[in-house]
Amino acid sequence: MNHLTSATTNEAMMIPPLSVANPCINICRMDLAGKYCQGCGRTLVEIGLWDQMTEAKRAEVMVALLSRLPRRSGQPLPPAPRS
Repeated sequence: MNHLTSATTNEAMMIPPLSVANPCINICRMDLAGKYCQGCGRTLVEIGLWDQMTEAKRAEVMVALLSRLPRRSGQPLPPAPRS
């Protein structure tokens, strides 16, 4: 058995698996249609289920956010509607 291979394998087992980070940026308000959060772009269902989602499902949501949040290119958020 190669000692180097064994050490490398042991180190790899100690590295935690990568996880998809929560996209929340603490700007929590829904768009005017009530469909998407203006901060992170997720639906209320996606926000509520995030902690229970598999990594694969979280990754799917993150891909969907790319089309939901075109303003991430530097455009400012619109002002919140006044109640």
